[in-house]
Amino acid sequence: MVDNRKCTTFVALRIIIITNMKFETKAIHGVRNNDKGENWGSTINMASTFPIKEYGAEQEFEYGRVSSPTRKDFETLIAKLENGKHGFGFSSGMAATSSVFTMFKAGDHFIFGLDIYGGTYRIMHDIFNKFGFESTFVDTTDLSQIEAAVRSNTKAIFVESPSNPLLDVTDIRGVVAIAKAHNLLTIVDNTFLSPVLQRPLELGADIVLHSATKFLGGHNDLIAGAAVVNSDELAEKILFAQIALGALVSPFDSWLLLRSIKTLKLRVEKAQENTLKLLAFLKTHPEVEKVYYPTEAHNKGKAIQEAQASGGGSVFSFTVKSEAKAKSFLESLKVALFAVSLGGVETLVTHPSSLTHTEFPEEEKVARGVTRTLIRVAVGIEDADDLIADFKQALEQ
Repeated sequence: MVDNRKCTTFVALRIIIITNMKFETKAIHGVRNNDKGENWGSTINMASTFPIKEYGAEQEFEYGRVSSPTRKDFETLIAKLENGKHGFGFSSGMAATSSVFTMFKAGDHFIFGLDIYGGTYRIMHDIFNKFGFESTFVDTTDLSQIEAAVRSNTKAIFVESPSNPLLDVTDIRGVVAIAKAHNLLTIVDNTFLSPVLQRPLELGADIVLHSATKFLGGHNDLIAGAAVVNSDELAEKILFAQIALGALVSPFDSWLLLRSIKTLKLRVEKAQENTLKLLAFLKTHPEVEKVYYPTEAHNKGKAIQEAQASGGGSVFSFTVKSEAKAKSFLESLKVALFAVSLGGVETLVTHPSSLTHTEFPEEEKVARGVTRTLIRVAVGIEDADDLIADFKQALEQ
């Protein structure tokens, strides 16, 4: 049995929290062990249980599902990078999202964006719906639609900005204002931009979620998730769910995340630089009909994106003239990889309609713009000229 006191008690950290540093320095030196000998950096501790030092006395680490040293390092660091107070590491982004929603009960209602990750739609439509959760999906770029969707039993507004895969921009400050007026929570999936480019807690959001598999991991070699909050009350609830459900990130993956986050800003900035060059090429190519990116002139959320984030990121989508062209392009890539996921050092290109958004009914996908001719690109950190040459030859097949 695990001491349940751990679910409601925050204990002293074993690490030194270094404050007042810029993002790059914080990502590298944000947590350090007290030991000034050999363990000057974050080390991995794979233990699943820890010796009890004193009968009847509470200690920070007793059982790995409740708390472990390496996971605590990651949780502390992601909280600091999001400028939050409490961080939590999970076994995947969907584990983080699912665990957060366990704080609600049957009969509660939630508002989601129309253009969201298929996995988020799946858990609400196919899983939580069976437990009495109610949900409404609206165009969150139109704040009046959010306002109109609020009910007496609404508990939270869940947004992705930019959205997946059409890169729509939601005014997070505007959502927060609506939420506060109705005593609701604002939950933001910040996976696409990472804390390098956007920090929703600073904009007033209550809960920030990540698929840490993506930019935080950055090398396509781990699966993990994260949640960050400022509220002690919310932290207690998420901690309880994390411990009770046990969907937590392993010590090894926590260590990989700590390693990867050291280069997070460098990777994000390089990938964004490559993205702008690729977009410039694609906008002039005769086989490309339209590009979707947060700071494109035709994106109605361009000004909002520039006000709430420090860049458009490195994920974009574009449409070609036919499904046959989409197929030949995807199968002809030689540098970029035809694969799902995003945020890694490799450029990944995928087909949302047949891969990441299969849970949506076909007519809904088409109505939202997720057509068979839409291609999503998650740009990596290869040489931009090599990527442009690869896209050019693939489009000519």
